Amino acid sequence: MTDQQTTTATAQAELPPLIPREVLFGNPERTNPQLSPDGAHLAYVAPDERDVLQVWVRTLGKEDDRTVTSDKRRGIRLYYWTYLPGQLIYGQDADGDENWHLYLVDINKGSVRDLTSFQGVRAEMVALESNLPHQALVGLNLEDRTKFDVYRVDLRTGAVELDTENPGNVVSWTTDAEMRVRAAAATTPDGGSDLLVRETPDAEWRTMRHWGPDDEGRAAGFSKDGATLYVIGSHDANAQRLLAVDVTSGREEVMAEDPQYDVQGLVVHPTERTIQAVSFEKDRVEWTVLDPGVAADFDAIAAARRGDFWVTSRDLGDTTWLVGYTTDDGPVYYHSYDRRTRESKVLFSHQPKLEGLPLARMEPVSYEARDGLTIHGYLTLPVGVEPRNLPTVLLVHGGPWGRDGWGFDPTAQWLANRGYAVLQPNFRGSTGYGKDFVNAGNREWGQKMHDDLIDGVEWLKSQGIADPARIAIMGGSYGGYATLAGLAFTPDVFAAGVDIVGPSNLITLMESIPPYWEPIRALFAHRIGNLETEPEFLRSRSPLFSAERIKAPLLIGQGANDPRVKQAESEQIVGAMREAGKPVEYIVYTDEGHGFARPENRMHFFARAEEFLVRHIGGRCEPVGDITGHSAVEG
Repeated sequence: MTDQQTTTATAQAELPPLIPREVLFGNPERTNPQLSPDGAHLAYVAPDERDVLQVWVRTLGKEDDRTVTSDKRRGIRLYYWTYLPGQLIYGQDADGDENWHLYLVDINKGSVRDLTSFQGVRAEMVALESNLPHQALVGLNLEDRTKFDVYRVDLRTGAVELDTENPGNVVSWTTDAEMRVRAAAATTPDGGSDLLVRETPDAEWRTMRHWGPDDEGRAAGFSKDGATLYVIGSHDANAQRLLAVDVTSGREEVMAEDPQYDVQGLVVHPTERTIQAVSFEKDRVEWTVLDPGVAADFDAIAAARRGDFWVTSRDLGDTTWLVGYTTDDGPVYYHSYDRRTRESKVLFSHQPKLEGLPLARMEPVSYEARDGLTIHGYLTLPVGVEPRNLPTVLLVHGGPWGRDGWGFDPTAQWLANRGYAVLQPNFRGSTGYGKDFVNAGNREWGQKMHDDLIDGVEWLKSQGIADPARIAIMGGSYGGYATLAGLAFTPDVFAAGVDIVGPSNLITLMESIPPYWEPIRALFAHRIGNLETEPEFLRSRSPLFSAERIKAPLLIGQGANDPRVKQAESEQIVGAMREAGKPVEYIVYTDEGHGFARPENRMHFFARAEEFLVRHIGGRCEPVGDITGHSAVEG
């Protein structure tokens, strides 16, 4: 046995027992609780006897939990209470195609009705209001797949009536307390956007504010009297601030800001429509309370449990709040908080099987990129072993206009439990750190954004954490692109790569975007590259055209119905690698889209990924076993 093998065997012997993949990647036991507006019922998502996620309902104060939906295969994750007593709406697509339908459920009668029964059409909820309980405003790309008009849906009769027509460039709508569409975000040819407002639905739209392509902004809601529009924007500052804007005069008042971090979450009073608290996601989530009337509530909630918290829902009487808590080394817990007594009661955790397991801690870290930019991220290390010379996985988030945050991450926990150090860098272009940081990623796919990842690898090596010969890169969507770029552009850095629904060719990616992304094409051109004028530039940033440089083995997982990153993106790179004699394994899931929603498919892919990583960088592996019900086709 070599010295390396001896060291690896010793380290594995010190690791805690394997956590079953089913516990980490299977369905949650219960999650996403929401309180009905009248405070009479609690709804949540949980699997049925066939392990398909359904919406369940419980009468508060009773133990009469029951399913109120009966999805047959994919499972339900998205739902909303309406303001009609005993009625809620859930969303579902077909095998990952993202053409969402909205279904109305009567929890007492057990009836389910498709409110948007249009084939090939995507439905997006725009508004529900307590003073108009029988109505909903819904965005539908019914007449033109590239744009969403607003329709008024009668929840009693199912009648659908056009409310507001989209001129073609509006990407979001904002309503007032009377459920009138009075603000809109419209894209502009420069890649920026206009904030449009109107006094009444019959009035002409006027431009309140223009944001260029290097600024970001959006409407966050109207005050109760409709005279003030709450706006989140980065103009005149680096980070996005919360502003109160007088609709008539346009005068702006800063409500909350941070010089480096963007406004993230808002807590809004359910009837008064006042913004009571604002969160900023730094290394951890921090809250700024704006309404002194809830300051004591936030103090009590923060003291009730360790971790970062958010308010998931509250009743119209504002006596009961539901609160979620996330920690890095345990499940997500949900509490019921009574404002009258300021007492919290545990409802449930999302996965009780995680309780008491030897989960790893997630530590915020930062390092300096080669051009001096500070990159923040999170490091998760295996429990029970010295963090020296470990097999390592660089886990890259998707988007790229998103970010990783602190809290329970099943993929990071899975990798750490198998013996890997895990680094999750928020590379330039990630959101939340202000516009300068986002804009530093413009036109830098495969270049400076990739340099930030390689600099993270160098930092890990300089700390003695990573074994330079046993580093893999893994990610989904943009993280999948980063995996392909890592193997193609820096072929000597990584020993293996795992790509989930990642684009390989930026030209075909841009040519095949979903039709409803057409209004933001100019923004893509600004941030990624212009398909019409610089195809060679996009080609130079596409891993497909450097496939012959790849040395390390690659595993690719793809959803056959992915509307964002089409199956052809994976087919192209697989074909090029095989033609060049490069090692690639390829799995297509026939009933999935942009990611793997069904637990059978998740567990199948991560079992294959676990086996793949062990072969190429070491670590530990739970036996694959017999995974039934998956839709994998291995090509």
